[in-house]
Amino acid sequence: MMNAPVNKIIDFSNVDGPGNRTSIFFQGCSFDCMFCHNPETIHLCRNCGACVDGCPARALSRDAAGAVCWDPDKCVECDQCIRACPWDASPRIRLMTVEEVMRRLRRTMPYIDGITASGGECTLQNDFLIALFTLVRQEGKSCLLDSNGSFDFEADPRILRVCDGVMLDVKAVSPAWSQLLISAPPDLVLRNLDYLLSVDRLQEVRTVIFPHQDRENEETVRYVASRIGSACDYRIIRYRPFGVREKYQRILGEETTPAALAEQYAELARSLGAAKAYVV
Repeated sequence: MMNAPVNKIIDFSNVDGPGNRTSIFFQGCSFDCMFCHNPETIHLCRNCGACVDGCPARALSRDAAGAVCWDPDKCVECDQCIRACPWDASPRIRLMTVEEVMRRLRRTMPYIDGITASGGECTLQNDFLIALFTLVRQEGKSCLLDSNGSFDFEADPRILRVCDGVMLDVKAVSPAWSQLLISAPPDLVLRNLDYLLSVDRLQEVRTVIFPHQDRENEETVRYVASRIGSACDYRIIRYRPFGVREKYQRILGEETTPAALAEQYAELARSLGAAKAYVV
């Protein structure tokens, strides 16, 4: 039976796409972004046990095979296990089948406009998503992907047949800046940008703006804005150090991007035709 590692499900969200949505966060990511606010979603638990003894609620234990087990009924979500983990992982994961996720969704289905699959990187669970989205759309609800762009949508377009749109991160255009920020080149992300535009599946694009990185910020904003025009929203996101791993805060800095600076880039994007550019 097909299952997928689910980090958490937020029943009601108004920041993960249009309307009131249920957001499903899958565990595992294909990038290692320096500015990630949820680094505990990057890797699967390695069962090292570093988190077990420090759990104040005794919600963690090890089974006979040495695997770390999580008891959600005891858990108080203090995040001590996440702070203790040396592998950017979390023991608070559930392997869920499509039907188990659907049972959870049906509790709130009358009150939502649709669902958004996020992560981590949700497209690592592509076959699972195709099955889930097919059922959700049969309920008359929309389905969105929140993706870092590491999945080749053109090579495998099956998910787009049951998906209403993709919320795409374009973090960098410069190869050097991309390699530093996300430990990967930008090529596939940029190809996805053009392809999703061509098939009318681009819901929004997001770019994080960093303090004291004017050249890189401007290069990325100009590239994206000149391509998307008014086809979709362009979310200009202020870098915020809260939640960023300390070793990367030392590189990126502990300064939040000023709102006025981010607005300058949004205005630049609008001047280049991205009429729906805004700051968050």
